[in-house]
Amino acid sequence: MAAEKKRGRIGLALVLPGFIFLLLFFAAPVLVLLAMSLYAKPPGAEIGEFVPALQFSNYAEVFSLYWEPLIRSFAFAAVATVLALLIGYPMAYLVAVRLRQHRLLAGILLVLLIAPFFSSFILRTQAWKQILADEGPVVSVLRAVAILPEDGRLTASVVAVIAGLTYNFLPFMTLPIYASLERLDTRMLEASGDLYASPFTTFRKVTLPLSMPGVFAGTLLTFIPAAGDYVNAAILGNNRDTTMIGQVIDSRFFRVVDYPAASALSAILMIAILILVMIYIRRFGTKDLF
Repeated sequence: MAAEKKRGRIGLALVLPGFIFLLLFFAAPVLVLLAMSLYAKPPGAEIGEFVPALQFSNYAEVFSLYWEPLIRSFAFAAVATVLALLIGYPMAYLVAVRLRQHRLLAGILLVLLIAPFFSSFILRTQAWKQILADEGPVVSVLRAVAILPEDGRLTASVVAVIAGLTYNFLPFMTLPIYASLERLDTRMLEASGDLYASPFTTFRKVTLPLSMPGVFAGTLLTFIPAAGDYVNAAILGNNRDTTMIGQVIDSRFFRVVDYPAASALSAILMIAILILVMIYIRRFGTKDLF
């Protein structure tokens, strides 16, 4: 009994620092954000001056004004997530399964996949602005094959924003899938072939189900930050039909200095993402999470 109590105290001592960290740097800021979202501006107050209140109308007001960027953010994030999955899954499969016997080559490809993390997020996004420039090779080729009109452009467009989102968050999709496929027992694939299953059937019945934990984690890790991102839209967008909710929140905080509106928008974004993630988990995720 004494040994069990001692182990319990040790376990509590190990968990307590992490709990305190989350309490101070996650729970407390969220509570401050929620409280600030209900603040009101008194009559005759100067810019940035607000008082504590319970003004729930802030939520209805900002949602009526900015519902379009909110929906657009989720749409862009969803498209980028699907594209990242279509690109990242074959990459992960190549490194984790096909090149399993060629460790050196697989390691090099894995390093190349992680390498973008060692450079600035903003610089990577700025590079896409140069890649998709009107005088760049991508636009020139698309114009040459008549996919893009002579006066067409990719910069400051929806295509550029989604391309930036897909590229910047691609490792978040690929690495979890790689981790799942790396543990895949290739003898199961051989057994499927011995039972006269086609390669497509083997993939659909064996490989894909066994890699679903990685796909599930990758989609969440890609969609959640992409929905709140504002760097790609700010650098690659046009501030008309590409404005995302992150840009609006940034503007309300630092330019308009309307803290309650910015806090209300942040709370709406957080709640909306939480609801979508819970629906996704209940529909496609493991039931052990709930």
